[in-house]
Amino acid sequence: MLSLFGQAIRKDAGKDAIPLEREAWIEMLKLSSAHDMAHLIGYALKDANVQMDENIKKAFVQKADMAIFRYAKIGYELEAMEKALEKACVRFIPLKGSYIRKYYQEPWMRTSGDIDILICKEDVEKVRAVFENELHYSYEFSWNYEHTFVTQTGIEIELHHVLSDEVAAIDAVLATVWERSAPVEGHSYLYEMSDEMFYFYHIAHMAKHFVKGGCGIRSILDVYVLGHNCTFDREKRYALLEEARLCTFAKAVEALAEVWFGGASHTPLTEKLEGFILSGGNYGTAGNRIAVERVMAGGKRSYILSRIFLPYDRLRLIYPKLEGRKWLLPFYQVKRWFRIFKKGKLKRSLCEVQTNAAITTEDDTNIENLLQNLGLR
Repeated sequence: MLSLFGQAIRKDAGKDAIPLEREAWIEMLKLSSAHDMAHLIGYALKDANVQMDENIKKAFVQKADMAIFRYAKIGYELEAMEKALEKACVRFIPLKGSYIRKYYQEPWMRTSGDIDILICKEDVEKVRAVFENELHYSYEFSWNYEHTFVTQTGIEIELHHVLSDEVAAIDAVLATVWERSAPVEGHSYLYEMSDEMFYFYHIAHMAKHFVKGGCGIRSILDVYVLGHNCTFDREKRYALLEEARLCTFAKAVEALAEVWFGGASHTPLTEKLEGFILSGGNYGTAGNRIAVERVMAGGKRSYILSRIFLPYDRLRLIYPKLEGRKWLLPFYQVKRWFRIFKKGKLKRSLCEVQTNAAITTEDDTNIENLLQNLGLR
């Protein structure tokens, strides 16, 4: 599967077609879809000389066609948004896929389900007025530092007024984002992060997802693309990452990217990292998340207590009214407990209990060692 991704981004599909049994292709379709990568295999298979079930090949190719269609919709909305925010004199920075896709062989190859942009906190209400009154976006909800809108074409817009990873050392660097960004040539209000700032943000975002269950194949492919398809200063990247103790993690995911997409040989660490990532989807699995959180908490009992009694910093994200009112913490703890009886919550909670019980001491040790080797523990 990974070699097909490599073929797709290098435009040499079909040269090394892989003969597989039907069942293997079905599993590949499931796994690549879970990681939002099936469109790349579809692109690689379009003109490939490979014997396979035509219906499965058609399913892959449809994924590629849908990715191109989705990219066109996102591009249309992003252009309209950029014009409206420039007109309103609001500084903004496109994030994630909106930034990185220009380094892919074809921009549609870097899929994203939504559009993420960063603005200043004082501009939130101004931007909301532009979105609702001029662009006719529907306001959905606000959560912590994010505000979600939906366009008339069904594209979700995530408006961020702060970049936060909920880790002090990381947030200290993310807080300097505007200092490390500059206007894009020909624009006054459309800003772009410096290379090292974006790379830091990408690695920090990966680490955040990793400790919550996994970061997906797509993030590793992004690392490979950022290491091969753009000009950068490695020392500047590593210096910034070192400020938040993310350099070890960055080097590990870079090594895995070279194994998967550059033909490098595995090391014991990349093999363990590969196993963890492939066991989850694009955003990881509940099992991986619980395993990591259990280690972080200090064991099974500590994990259970940490889930029953959430710390203030996490509970205030669920209940914004708790901000600055720590004396209300016991009340909101109890209020959260009653959420378990809401539709779907009870089943999810029981599943979490069962997963926690199934994790062995050996699993804890393996996760502990992996996190230490990655510099995340």
